Amino acid sequence: MSESLKTDEPPKTEEPPTTEESLKTDELSKTEESLKTDELSNAEESLKTEDSLKTDEPPKTVQNSLMPDSPENIENCVTGNSLCEQLTDGFESNDSIKRENVSSCRPQEKNESEELQHLFHRLHLHRNNKLRAADVLQITEHSLQSHESCAEEELIQTFLQKLLMMDYKARYINVYKANEHDKTQQRDTDIAEDIGDIFQAVSLSNKGTSQTDRIHPMDVQMAVFHCADGFLKQLMVTKLSQCQYALPLLVPDPFTQQIEFPLWTFRQINKSWKTRNTNNETSSQTQTVYKAKTPMVSFFRFGSVSSSKSHLMNSLINEKHNTFFHRNCPGSSRTRVLMDGVVEIAWFCPSGSYDDKFAECVAFCNLHGDAGDHENQLQILTEMASVNVVLLPGLQKKDRSAENIQNLFKITTPLICLFTEDESTLMKMKKGKFKIGLKDRNQSDVSDELGRAINECLSESSSTFRLEDVPKHSDIRVDEEDDDNCRRGREAAQEMMSLLEGKDLTKIKKSFLPCQGELWHQWSQKNKELHRPKGDKIEMETGGKKTEMKKIREQQHECDSGEFMTLFNKTNYSKTEHEKMFFLKWLRILLDEHSSADLSVLHHKYDEKWSAVLKLKDKKPEQFKAEQAELERISEDLQAAAFGLEHIMREISQIYESCSSVKKNKKDLQFDFSSLPSLAAEMMISRFPLELMDGDAAHVPLVWISAVIDALIQKLGDQRVFVLSVLGIQSSGKSTMLNAMFGLQFAVSAGRCTRGAFMQLVRVSDEMKTQMKFDYILVVDTEGLRALELAGRSTRHHDNELATFVVGLGNLTLINIFGENPSEMQDVLQIVVQAFLRMKKVNLSPRCVFVHQNVSDVTAGEKNMEGRRRLQEKLDEMTKLAAKDEVCDAECFSDVIKFDVQNDVKYFAQLWEGSPPMAPPNPNYCKNIQELKESIKTYASKSHGLMLIDLKDRIKDLWEALLNEQFVFSFRNSLEISAYRKLETEYSKWTWSLRSAMMETENKLHNQIENKAIHEVEETDLQGELKKTREEVKKSMSEFFEKDKDKEILIQWKTSFEIKINELQENIVRETKRKLNEVLQQRDMKKKIDDQRTHQENTLYEKSKELALKLKDKANDEETVKKEFDLFWKQSVKKIISDTPPIKDIDIMRDVREILSDAYGSVSVDQRMENSDVLSVPSFSDYVKVKKSSGFFTYAMRSAEKLICGSLSKEDEVQIKSFVTDVAQHTDKEIQSFNISKMGYNKSCIQQLTGYIKASIVQHENGPVRYDFKNEFFRDLVISICKRANKMITDQHKMFREANDPVIYVERKREEYYSIFQKYCHGATSAAIFGEIICQKLKEPIEQSVYKKSARDLAGEMRSNCESLNGNRSKLEKHILKTLAEEEDFDKYMNYIHKPRDHFKSFIRDEVSRYITDKFSVSVLPKMKNNIKLLQQIIMEAAHESTEHVQVNSGDVGLWLKSFTQQLSDVLIFSEKDLSGVKHDDVDVKLLEDVIRQKLPAIILDISSRFNIDTFREKLDHKERPDELLNDHLCQCCWVQCPFCAAICTNTIENHPGDHSVPFHRVDGINGMHYHQTVNLSAAFCTTEVTSDKSFLVSDVSFPYKEYRRAGGVYAKWSITPDHSELPYWKWFVCRFQKDLEKYYRKKFQGRGEIPAEWKKHEKQDAIQSLYK
Repeated sequence: MSESLKTDEPPKTEEPPTTEESLKTDELSKTEESLKTDELSNAEESLKTEDSLKTDEPPKTVQNSLMPDSPENIENCVTGNSLCEQLTDGFESNDSIKRENVSSCRPQEKNESEELQHLFHRLHLHRNNKLRAADVLQITEHSLQSHESCAEEELIQTFLQKLLMMDYKARYINVYKANEHDKTQQRDTDIAEDIGDIFQAVSLSNKGTSQTDRIHPMDVQMAVFHCADGFLKQLMVTKLSQCQYALPLLVPDPFTQQIEFPLWTFRQINKSWKTRNTNNETSSQTQTVYKAKTPMVSFFRFGSVSSSKSHLMNSLINEKHNTFFHRNCPGSSRTRVLMDGVVEIAWFCPSGSYDDKFAECVAFCNLHGDAGDHENQLQILTEMASVNVVLLPGLQKKDRSAENIQNLFKITTPLICLFTEDESTLMKMKKGKFKIGLKDRNQSDVSDELGRAINECLSESSSTFRLEDVPKHSDIRVDEEDDDNCRRGREAAQEMMSLLEGKDLTKIKKSFLPCQGELWHQWSQKNKELHRPKGDKIEMETGGKKTEMKKIREQQHECDSGEFMTLFNKTNYSKTEHEKMFFLKWLRILLDEHSSADLSVLHHKYDEKWSAVLKLKDKKPEQFKAEQAELERISEDLQAAAFGLEHIMREISQIYESCSSVKKNKKDLQFDFSSLPSLAAEMMISRFPLELMDGDAAHVPLVWISAVIDALIQKLGDQRVFVLSVLGIQSSGKSTMLNAMFGLQFAVSAGRCTRGAFMQLVRVSDEMKTQMKFDYILVVDTEGLRALELAGRSTRHHDNELATFVVGLGNLTLINIFGENPSEMQDVLQIVVQAFLRMKKVNLSPRCVFVHQNVSDVTAGEKNMEGRRRLQEKLDEMTKLAAKDEVCDAECFSDVIKFDVQNDVKYFAQLWEGSPPMAPPNPNYCKNIQELKESIKTYASKSHGLMLIDLKDRIKDLWEALLNEQFVFSFRNSLEISAYRKLETEYSKWTWSLRSAMMETENKLHNQIENKAIHEVEETDLQGELKKTREEVKKSMSEFFEKDKDKEILIQWKTSFEIKINELQENIVRETKRKLNEVLQQRDMKKKIDDQRTHQENTLYEKSKELALKLKDKANDEETVKKEFDLFWKQSVKKIISDTPPIKDIDIMRDVREILSDAYGSVSVDQRMENSDVLSVPSFSDYVKVKKSSGFFTYAMRSAEKLICGSLSKEDEVQIKSFVTDVAQHTDKEIQSFNISKMGYNKSCIQQLTGYIKASIVQHENGPVRYDFKNEFFRDLVISICKRANKMITDQHKMFREANDPVIYVERKREEYYSIFQKYCHGATSAAIFGEIICQKLKEPIEQSVYKKSARDLAGEMRSNCESLNGNRSKLEKHILKTLAEEEDFDKYMNYIHKPRDHFKSFIRDEVSRYITDKFSVSVLPKMKNNIKLLQQIIMEAAHESTEHVQVNSGDVGLWLKSFTQQLSDVLIFSEKDLSGVKHDDVDVKLLEDVIRQKLPAIILDISSRFNIDTFREKLDHKERPDELLNDHLCQCCWVQCPFCAAICTNTIENHPGDHSVPFHRVDGINGMHYHQTVNLSAAFCTTEVTSDKSFLVSDVSFPYKEYRRAGGVYAKWSITPDHSELPYWKWFVCRFQKDLEKYYRKKFQGRGEIPAEWKKHEKQDAIQSLYK
């Protein structure tokens, strides 16, 4: 029968003593009014009394307190059979005892079942709704708070939280109720004050709440155990073991009483101990508990006893720690429900000292409850025990336990009887049989006697116990067998392990995991060499390295996967999710078990050899070398023997990387290799660690890591993670800290420390995501800094590399410092400070927290303050030292990162409370862990973390930079680059919005100026017009910087871009004002022309009208009328020609030659010289001569030979090219300012250009240059610039001529005049004729307005829809390169390389032309039709409103015309002056609107009928064309070229802050770079050269490529980061155009500049595709 029979309303007692094994009461209340007590003489009477109490006062439970979703459990309660049957089935004693138990059980069965249900209900648990480890281990709000006490509903969470942190106080949680403010119970205060009788007061106080309301701590533990899934159970038991608590060994099901042996839960527990042999030598052992063979001492009790068995056992194991929970433990109560029949086990592990109670490891088993009620457990334990210890009150034959005691006495197993009612000391009854009395005995004496008795028994017994043997008992259920997933996972793992049987552990990896051994190490070494090139032929050597690396990958690919890896992959792809997780857990457990023994032996050998080596150092050199060689061999064996799950995953990574390299599947891989990262991603999601850096090869498998992160994104989405890195000295407790903090189990397998770096995901609960802004915490654990290599060598470089990597990766880095050793601290701090200094220099801003572990007295505030002060001083000192190494200005640590010594330094107590191996974790340590977790939450909530996709880039950037040795110089922040490119794209949109808005304003004001509606333009007016758009842009910018996912990166540029936008706005306002003022000036300048043309037109109208009136009678004679008009027209045109000579054609180049000959007679000009083009010459050597200035005499002497040989320094070439580009750019603006299409061409334009060019050359020569230009340079530069502008000037002049040549203009109007002439002849009304004249006059302005508006609309559409023009500058360049490759035109390539701005403009022009051609009917034409339709509506509205205006004001046609033109002045160039000569006095205003309504559609139709591709181009002024509008927008950017390869800086902003940069550099030879004093073109990339030991010359001064900025000038302003990617585009180009390049530069790709053969393998398609990778 169950030992603990209880009620919800217990008997009233003053201070009821509680026991773990019995619910016997010494003082039991008989009635509410009486305080008399009876001493119960034996347990049987006690049970009867409790039964009667239960019958009289049933538990206060109601039906709804039962768990609603447990039908099977409710059924058991109702039938009253199941529980009792299970109990009786477990008995094997005599029938009388069975009958007694059955009879006493039946009346209580329902109450017991209800109590169980009520307990689970109070704890909010249900056995069928399992608690999952995954849920318990996630970051919740509760887990980030400290809980010394909690509400009952939080009890489970709090217990698990503390247990996961290894806080043994998890069993001692205070529970408070919602309305409880004080633990003291007090009835009515007023009544209590009147009580004068102590007996009455005591009676009243006893009516308070009893302790039986509490939930027993062990019930909490066991309830969680019963409701946990397999993984959580295992985690729980592992943590209980770490807390030095007893573990559940045999667990009866609370509802069925079926006994379970949870063997699975013991699988991850190791125990370590030391033993001392007869020679007084100590030896260490570490074993998994399920395999350990140890003696086992079992403890039972029969009946009800006054002494605590558990307390007695604790005194044997650890006097200072409650290994077994007992009655005197905090929180203990009488209401224990789930512990009866449970067998717990604990191990005593000796420390090897003389005062150990036992010399060897001993297991202690404790059967809870009356052993007579649990005979199944009793039998199992007695069969396995080396010693049986029985606790009972006394011994009488009539006792129900007598037979059991007799049986124990008869068997050979030693027996120790402890009698609670006996006062005798230790007595040996016979061999192996002892008795000890406990009554009135000192606890210490009893413990000593019991220990001596057990030791004597053990010395005479050879029997041992092993956990794995427990399942041999058929009456128990084994969890591993009962769970199908667990069993199948074990079987699969065992099948794999069977392949390792009999194999030499040091050779297993080499034969079973071939890809990760020597081949992977060779590849890693080659990759490092690739990033650190030596020698002259860099590209040849680089190509050779890549070929070797590819061969290694092919060898890896050819390696047979073997049965072991094949089976691993097959299992993972054939199992269900749960089976797979069990399989992986099992495999890890079995691999650790397989390797632990051999590793232990090897470590022992290593320790001995290391000691021997130290002794021989500096004494016997030859013997020392031999011993050291042996030490190296053992070290290699240790490395080879390490075999864990992490090595299998490493092999998977290499299989994947080799398959990716050769782009095909392995022959023995049953599935596509591309699915391998998905397996690793699933493992990470399931909290398995993933190796980030291979500690053996000291390398990051980037391809594999990137693929796994991609798979994670595919499964989880692109989640945001907070990266928490951990650094510290080896064996400083980093992994222990992380395990306690997050329940992590990094790959620290048996006998191995963490090597390299591992990363593991910790899920953040949904409730916390809003607070922390993250979905996961990514924890990165690392191998220890200052770790000695197994051969004893220091690894300072590796430490720096590792620290830099994880510090750069982490949003927060925990720096773990162990102890207070100054030298250790100094080394670690120097490494850490240097890492953070590097982060500062590459613009990363991680945070750090120093965790100072193993501090002896963490409560001493003054000591902590002193420690903080010393740490701050040391950090500042290390900062100064590191700053010298990194060439950086930093005086103190806070100059490097944001650091607060008060909040960013945590002091941790010692991990153990006492001396291992039996010491439990220190509760203060656990408290420190909790405080650190809360601090991490604070840091995390202020950080923005990383998206997984960004994490992938960050890992790549950091590792690539580290491979290049010079981290700061080599680091390429892809996240920043990506964010900046995105910002550039947005900036382009913002600037286009401002530009397009100003273009509309400019057009409107331009019309008003031409219409003489305004006579001046003020900046304030323009700013007012731009205000609305400016506010929209400002809002868009604000939203972008505040809401974009990369806002924390973008914020650094917010201010500068706001300034740039303001500057741009001011510039376009100023530029618009300038252009409009030019229009004002030009309007006044061409007033005479315009007035003359208007006068001529109106004169023709009037004279034709006079002629028509004369011919009015002959109106029907069409032939006569026509003949008279033709004669009139001929005479009129003849007069116009005589009054105004026609505008002639022009010859720009003739004017250039004449001006050069006349004004600059010293310059010889020949027509053949027009073929030369200064803008694209490969070298300017032929155009310069040595400067005769004495200040440059030295240079002149050095440079003479060069100049004679026809060569300039690279620096001079770049300088001259930049000068030429600037001159060409300025002259382009000059030509546009001439406004030739409106003002006409004049020879003075060329004079003005040549004057500017001459002045620029003189100014340049007077500057700090070392050469003078020859006369030929001026001549050829003028010719080149004018030749380039020739077509533009000619086209504009043609437009001017067509608009202003009187003959051309008048002839174009002939039909219009004839139409009006006919109407005059036929007697049309003045209104009809005047209306038609107005419509005819509107025709040209309408046409002009439609084309200009459509051009602006088209430019806007192309900015959005044209793929090449809708992004930033970098995107535009990719399209240019793609087009160049497709066309394969060398001349265009050279134009692009040497005149990039011109080529960009040409490309944009071609793109616009192509767009117009391809989309004219679907895009351009609809725009034009829509715009002309809108204009028609505006004109008709203006006519209607003007008519109404005249009627209201009783005006005439003059008022109508004034109103009409004013309303159109914004949209059309049309004013009253256009009709100033046309008489309209007799026009009927009322008819005018109708006439326009009738005549205007014909005009609109006529204009629309001429809409086509050709007219669209012809009708637009040059500066109004969409390609020019886009050029103005897209080419206002940076045009600085790389001094080595001429790649163009891709920054969208001209004069941008910071360095110039470009995503992809080129082969230097493309820019004509060649080796000194040779004709050998360079075949190297500058991104490779900057990692080499090579040098380059600037003005005869040599500079190392690694320090190229030292060369000053343009070199200092470029950021050229190492890039070892394939870069197929320029390799293909060089191979495709090798001969053309050699001819162009008159040099060869030979010698050191020989083109590697591998380059020729690149096809054009590869080159084009590489642009978009």
